[in-house]
Amino acid sequence: MAAGLLASGMVAGTLTAGPARAAGPAVITTQKLAWEIADQLAAAAVRICAARGWSVTAAVVDPSGHEQAIIKGDTVPLQSLSVSYRKAYTAYAYGMTFDKDTTSALIAAKVTGPANGALNTIPQVLFVPGGVLLRRADRSVLGGLGVSGAPGGELDEACAVAAVKEVSPRFQ
Repeated sequence: MAAGLLASGMVAGTLTAGPARAAGPAVITTQKLAWEIADQLAAAAVRICAARGWSVTAAVVDPSGHEQAIIKGDTVPLQSLSVSYRKAYTAYAYGMTFDKDTTSALIAAKVTGPANGALNTIPQVLFVPGGVLLRRADRSVLGGLGVSGAPGGELDEACAVAAVKEVSPRFQ
C-alpha cells in the first residue's frame, strides 16, 4: 500500500510540478451575427447599390473570417465574388486589429502591411475601399462586410456603410 501511495504522490507531484498557468476558461465563445441578419445585411448592400444603378456582390464574414452570407447581384462580373469576400475579410481582420471601421480608414492610416509587402501575399487580404468592420453598439466586433462591383471602391464602400447603418440596430 505504501508503494501505491508513493506512486500516487509521484504522479500527483509530476502533474503539479509544471510551470504555473493562468487560470482561464476551458471553452471560449465568440459572438457572431445570426445567419438571417448576415443575409439581410448582404441583401441590403446589394439593394442599396442597385438603387444607385450598380450591380454588386456583398459578402459577410463571421469572426472566424469565413464567408457567412453572400448575395450576388444579377449582372456582376465573376471577380466581384472573390473581391467582396477579400474586402470583408480585410475590414474584419485588420479593422479589428488597428481599430479602423472601413478599408478606406485602413488605407488612410497606411495600414497596408510591412514595407516588404508581406501582407500582400496573403490571398484573403485586399486593401481596397469597400469593406466595413461589423460592430455592436458597444464596439464589440462581429465580422466584416465587403461590397464589390460598383464603378469604384468608394462607391462600394458607400453602399456597405449605408447597409450597416440600416441593419446594425438588429445586431443586438
